[in-house]
Amino acid sequence: MSNSLSYIIPVAVLVYSVASMLSVGLGTALRSVLGPLRDVGAVSRALIANFVLVPLLALGIVRLVPLDWPLETGLLLLSTAAGAPFLVKLTEAAEGRMGTSAALLVALLPVTVLYMPLAVPVLVPGTTVSAVAIATPLVLTMLLPLVAGLVFRARLKEWAPRLLPRVQTVSTVALLVFVAATIWRNAATIADLLSQGTPILAGVSAIVSAFVIGYGFGGRQRHRREVLGLGTAQRNVAASMVVATQSFHDPRVNAMVVVTSLLTLVVLFPIAFTMRRLRPPAPRDNRPPPGRRPR
Repeated sequence: MSNSLSYIIPVAVLVYSVASMLSVGLGTALRSVLGPLRDVGAVSRALIANFVLVPLLALGIVRLVPLDWPLETGLLLLSTAAGAPFLVKLTEAAEGRMGTSAALLVALLPVTVLYMPLAVPVLVPGTTVSAVAIATPLVLTMLLPLVAGLVFRARLKEWAPRLLPRVQTVSTVALLVFVAATIWRNAATIADLLSQGTPILAGVSAIVSAFVIGYGFGGRQRHRREVLGLGTAQRNVAASMVVATQSFHDPRVNAMVVVTSLLTLVVLFPIAFTMRRLRPPAPRDNRPPPGRRPR
């Protein structure tokens, strides 16, 4: 069973990443993605929140919460990796703006590729990180599907709404398979970390604090605060696992990445649903129907 899960999990992640980013492209006009990227102030705040404040936050947490070195390393790896496809599902759960979500991913992903090889050796001395190894899966599973979806929508606009629900269903099923398979495969490790308590405390503290940082740096517009809060708290698990697998031999580094990623879903989905419930209702259209005059 363990061997089967070792194949199921990466396939589920691949399908989820491709389907999620494709759905964003199919459901979003190109101008909705490019518009937020023209706001230099907003992009700068997003980069500072994700690549300066979150790593500093992680350093503070590992100093305050006693963790074994491999668990510290896993948390620090996550702090350097931003731009995760799970942001798409979180934004859907919050009924947020998918264009803003896609724009944030486009801004964060290239910086993650350049940033991790520089930051990880500083945070974890003696580590070497391959930028190519990080860039390849991110480009193939996230950026290319997003571009493909945007092009498809622009060229075949009438077909995009028909294809979108099917792609969203595929991404949802793949997410559920990934979560279930990951919990099953890592049940013993998860139980061990739960029994220790402090790794869970460190992970939850990092997630909640990162959300607060992102939300606070989101500016005046509510939809940008929501997306940046979720996007800053949701770290890029795929990039982190690439580095954990290639640069470290202790399986507990990977275990901390996996457990923290599961905690992220547990913490952030309730936050996203709360945002959805608290969202003001859309203004009603009080115009009279065609052919009738108002009295």
